[in-house]
Amino acid sequence: MFARLPLYLRLVRMDKPIGSLLLLWPTLNALWIASDGHPPVSLLVIFTLGTVLMRSAGCAINDYADRDFDRHVKRTAERPITSGRIRAWEAVAIAAGLALVSFLLILPLNALTKQLSVVALFVAASYPFTKRFFAIPQAYLGIAFGFGIPMAFAAVQDHVPALAWIMLAANVFWSVAYDTEYAMVDRDDDIKIGIRTSALTFGRFDVFAIMLCYAVTLGIYVWVGVTLGFGWLYWLGWAAAVGCAIYHYTLIRGRERMPCFAAFRHNNWLGGVLFVGIAAHYAVAGL
Repeated sequence: MFARLPLYLRLVRMDKPIGSLLLLWPTLNALWIASDGHPPVSLLVIFTLGTVLMRSAGCAINDYADRDFDRHVKRTAERPITSGRIRAWEAVAIAAGLALVSFLLILPLNALTKQLSVVALFVAASYPFTKRFFAIPQAYLGIAFGFGIPMAFAAVQDHVPALAWIMLAANVFWSVAYDTEYAMVDRDDDIKIGIRTSALTFGRFDVFAIMLCYAVTLGIYVWVGVTLGFGWLYWLGWAAAVGCAIYHYTLIRGRERMPCFAAFRHNNWLGGVLFVGIAAHYAVAGL
């Protein structure tokens, strides 16, 4: 087992933390807003570890579900399951184990948070299979990647206000934007193997659709900032996020594989500066 550990780490993408960060930023936004800028350390630890564990479990299930597709895609052909170095049942067992540990982390939290975690688990586990029939499976991914938002509000406030669901909607649009950039990398392979992605659905309007999704996401965060009365530090972070989106346009407008992949990875910065703006606002407001 220890000899196979590097393969298991590759399976759950521990060598590629970008996915965990894309889940973590919206969750931290929700924790800070739900707690008026003072989230308990225990919740920070629980949600940070839980985010990493559930993303890892999702990667294992994704590779299990896509094992017959991945062999036909240049970028994924050498993944541990597809290349035969890990058996399918091992991936399922690892995913189940990680999900169990993640659930154990939230045992000290209230009943509503536990109930929402069951929904989150179902959405995360079922996402890989939506690529068979959903025209825009990235929207479903956005729900999976953003379910830490209502869970964070539930953990802090013991209810989920409308604000949380609106922030989740923003995350759906953001996920469609960055995962379409990701899908543009594999567009030619996806056409051959017959799976559905937003890049194929949007067709020649893919760049326009991505920028529209960024606009909706950042527009929702304008509403969040105005509704909550955020100050100039928040708006500075928001403006930096707008700058990131504009930079992504310069990368994807040519529809070349590597610049599109670079745009996808750069979304870590977009999410990060939004969070820094929120945290900075509360830090100054508390002085």
